[in-house]
Amino acid sequence: MLAEISGIGWITANGAGCAKDHESFAMTDGPLPVITPQLIFGGAYAPFRRMDEYSRLGFGAIAFALKDACLDACTEKRNIGIIASTAYGCLSTDMDYFDTVMSERGVGASPSLFSFTLPSIFLAEAAIRFGMTGTTFIINENISCGLTVLELALESILRGEADKMLCGVCNHNCPTGFEEICSVPPGALFLVVEAIPEKGSSYGKVGINSHGHIEFNKETVTDLRELVQRCLKRNSERANGWNR
Repeated sequence: MLAEISGIGWITANGAGCAKDHESFAMTDGPLPVITPQLIFGGAYAPFRRMDEYSRLGFGAIAFALKDACLDACTEKRNIGIIASTAYGCLSTDMDYFDTVMSERGVGASPSLFSFTLPSIFLAEAAIRFGMTGTTFIINENISCGLTVLELALESILRGEADKMLCGVCNHNCPTGFEEICSVPPGALFLVVEAIPEKGSSYGKVGINSHGHIEFNKETVTDLRELVQRCLKRNSERANGWNR
């Protein structure tokens, strides 16, 4: 079964935005850019004020991926699902919330922090903003850009649960004290995968071969970073008038 990659968006230490506006991609250690509504939408977005940093990161990368696929504007609900992977989830926010609980024996517990003590909250925020009603969940992986989410997205399309899926990874900075247990580069990366691209644009075909491995244009890929780099390379070749 083959599907098309129609959109890619990210926020990393190396920058943020849509794949169509970039020639290279990397997810490395370093400070993340300040994530604001202006960065993502070019203007104000009121719900953004209450989000924690982890949620802003994932929400922003999803917004860029949908924009890249020309699916960011919606007037009605759409059967688009989201599957995300994370190593830390919202653990930093959980710890910040616990500090407010302990400081005054629970009296000063922060309701705003409590509302973001689930790692999947940013998926709900994105679903509300972009009218997506498909299968939505998050998994835990201690690697930064594994292919499990893409495999699950392709299987969801194959089963007919949705004809469009978002899949990707979201990790904010490593929580204090966890550096030696599990440390992955900070950042968020999301891809839009469609059975047939609604807007006609595609970076290439992706699927699972007979050995259970992910292939991009009939060549095996090892992780999401390599996949995105190949997408950008193919896009550059097209822009220069070379195809294979």
